[in-house]
Amino acid sequence: MRLGRQRGAAAVLVALSLIALVGMVGIVVDLGRLFVMRSELQNAADACALAAARELDGDPTALTRAENAGIRVGTDNAVNFQSTPVAIVPADVRFSTALSDGAGGNTNYLSQADGAPINSRYAMCTLSRPGVPMTLSMVLGVGALQSVSSLAVATLAPAQSSCAIPMGICTRGPAPTYGLNPGDWLTGRFDAGGGMTGSFNWIDFSPPSGGQSELAALLTGSGACATGSGTPVGQPGGMGNAAARAWNSRFGLYQNGAGNPQLETAPPDFTGHTYTALSWPAQANALPDFLNTERPANAPYQGNAETGLSISNAYRSATPAELAAGGASRRLVVAPLVDCSGWASSQTVPIAEYACMLMLHPIGSPGDEVSLEFVGLGNAPGSPCATSGLAGGTFGPLVPVLVQ
Repeated sequence: MRLGRQRGAAAVLVALSLIALVGMVGIVVDLGRLFVMRSELQNAADACALAAARELDGDPTALTRAENAGIRVGTDNAVNFQSTPVAIVPADVRFSTALSDGAGGNTNYLSQADGAPINSRYAMCTLSRPGVPMTLSMVLGVGALQSVSSLAVATLAPAQSSCAIPMGICTRGPAPTYGLNPGDWLTGRFDAGGGMTGSFNWIDFSPPSGGQSELAALLTGSGACATGSGTPVGQPGGMGNAAARAWNSRFGLYQNGAGNPQLETAPPDFTGHTYTALSWPAQANALPDFLNTERPANAPYQGNAETGLSISNAYRSATPAELAAGGASRRLVVAPLVDCSGWASSQTVPIAEYACMLMLHPIGSPGDEVSLEFVGLGNAPGSPCATSGLAGGTFGPLVPVLVQ
């Protein structure tokens, strides 16, 4: 009789064991899924913060550009095993002038709508994915819906390498200032057959193979992005018409014809407004007007009568709407600082450091005089110049880096 009463006990134990086993497997599967989703969400937050920090140059439009860039780049990512696009709203992108609130928290971060300071140096993206359904682990009573979240903070910091335009700014003295003062206009003239006079020279980042096509490609693109302090650079000769057209594209000036830069492939700055001795008689400190007046207005090139230049009628000037829609930070550029006198005795000279420069006006022809404004060293705190490059340096221009 006792044996009869024990019949079926094994089946009950097996059933209970199966429930526990299914529950444990469910926990492993569901927690693994949450881990993957959190990693995917963290990638989106990192991308969002880095893209937003890249735009924090102190310009009155910086927060708008940073917010838009963070959302645009962040939403290129997907979650749930790359099946669902990440959703980011403006409130998810916040800014601050300090890394934390002093107590280890992040309560000092504000969205643009909530009054984030224009001079913010840190961008924080906080993303969440609520309502993630649990499946097998529900057997053990785990909630049917869970949520995952991620946070990333980025800022601009000096780099080991830089994306620089192919123009060497001649030093005028020793470090740390190199004899240059913020607001100075530096002027030079590039002879059509090669050589230079004045304060700078075109440079070849890959001597002796560089040439006019390399100059043009770097000017329409992001520049040379594998350069660092001590990198030897040479002289490619004079500026050709192709390089001049590439330079002018940053002012929103384009010529028709196959092979010429166009707005879709060679983006302009947000403004083509030009500074010359005629349009800006002070011949110094044009940066505040550029940042506070002309860029926010998406002002186009004024025309030869106001600037005194000889820009060909073959050029079409981008409209304010085109500058607003297709523009980027293209006239605040990073340029290597070099001892130009060294070229007299050597084919190459080393990059000493990097300068932040404002491109002041377009070029009518390769032999024309060219002016730029020295804004400061590329790694100076608060520099409006930012670039792409390998982070973790001390001398290089500013690049976006994750700090949290």
